Amino acid sequence: MAQENAEVVRALIDAFNQGDWEAALEHMDPDFEFDASRAISDLRGVFKLDQVRAAMDDFFGLWEAVRVEVDKFVEAGEQVAVSFTNYHRGRDGIELKVRPSAVWTIRNGRIVHGCLYQEWEDALDAVRRWQ
Repeated sequence: MAQENAEVVRALIDAFNQGDWEAALEHMDPDFEFDASRAISDLRGVFKLDQVRAAMDDFFGLWEAVRVEVDKFVEAGEQVAVSFTNYHRGRDGIELKVRPSAVWTIRNGRIVHGCLYQEWEDALDAVRRWQ
């Protein structure tokens, strides 16, 4: 099951990188919640599924391009911890590289929860608490 969960997360990231919000949201459960309370940007808070699109449009609308590259996956039951690198390019050619992490919870093939972490070790600790 964990391998299938990682594939769900990979599909979400692929859809995101293609700019296909509809395909990305297809992987989320109707009760999906994204915890970005640890964010160091304006995209801070806890968002329900109906709020995710507007929050992402607001945040990523600031950038000409955003791309996510996965660095590591750790699969643990329902949880998939992901370390990734975000590449942001601004309209004035300014480029930014950030390395956050996230823990995704998948049930019955659908993402029910996502939580953003600034540090990989914090994401791993979160996964360990759920095991």
